[in-house]
Amino acid sequence: MKMKAVYSWLRSAALILICNVCFNAGYQLTELQVCALCSGTVRNGSAVGPFCSRSAGRIDGRCCFRNVNTSDPEYVIGLDLSNCSLTHVENLQEASTVLMLDLSHNPTVNISDTVFQGFSELNCIILPEDVDCPGGNISWEKVKVRDGNRLCEGQKSMCNQTGQLSMDCPENSLCAPYGPGFFECSCADSYRGYKCLREGEFPALQVFGPLAASTVVMCLLLWATQRRKAKSL
Repeated sequence: MKMKAVYSWLRSAALILICNVCFNAGYQLTELQVCALCSGTVRNGSAVGPFCSRSAGRIDGRCCFRNVNTSDPEYVIGLDLSNCSLTHVENLQEASTVLMLDLSHNPTVNISDTVFQGFSELNCIILPEDVDCPGGNISWEKVKVRDGNRLCEGQKSMCNQTGQLSMDCPENSLCAPYGPGFFECSCADSYRGYKCLREGEFPALQVFGPLAASTVVMCLLLWATQRRKAKSL
């Protein structure tokens, strides 16, 4: 009876843990911290507001989300962090899908080179005049200074113009944009492994088969041990 009570308690604890994880995951989807870095909502003077209207988006805090009728409503397409008294920018990865980002009217003095790594869709960023465009001017189609702000428009791809094999990537790999001044390499079809040197599909059966078998054996051994203990009680 004691063992049954213990198993019942463990099952209940597991269910509570799973529910908490699911709840927290859902909460994080709708309450992104990056949208609340500044109080209030998108400012009237920010370019993010008109952009959001043109894109038929939904404003929540300082974020503009893609239309709620789409399959992924929590897809951030615009972020307004203007006039937020920011002195440094470190982590904006929650908004790595943005098309437009406004950081104007901030005393920003420090932006890490890796802050916009992964922002491959970023097409326009507005910065204080004395802050350089991420990735340098070479990473943008247009760079201009206007009304005390620096506008970086039209992110360039760091890969070659054909989008095929790149000299910067290992042989048998493809180059893809990965944010202003960044690119990433991925193995071409049928290639895998270190520097994409191995050809053929990943041997999932050979790798995971023995692992699954050993897991089953361990579970059976633990079950048999616990059963003997239960009988002895």
